[in-house]
Amino acid sequence: MAQGDVETSHEDGVWKNKREGTGRAFSAGYATKDEAIAEGREAAKRDKVEHVIKNQDGQIGSRNSYGNDPRNVTG
Repeated sequence: MAQGDVETSHEDGVWKNKREGTGRAFSAGYATKDEAIAEGREAAKRDKVEHVIKNQDGQIGSRNSYGNDPRNVTG
C-alpha cells in the first residue's frame, strides 16, 4: 500500500488527521471531532485504506475499512 491508514485523533487541543506512521497532520486542526472524522473518512475512502478514529484519551474508538478487505471472512 502506497499510503498508510488515516488516523483521526485529538492533539494539542484540536482534532487532527494524519497517516499512520507519520508524525504530522495532513489537514488543519478541527474544533470538533465530527469535522475531523468527516474529512478523515473522505481521505480513507479516496485512498481505499482504513480509518482509525481515536477518542480524546487516545484509545481507539472505532475503525472503518474502505478497501483491501479479504472476501472470505466469516461473521
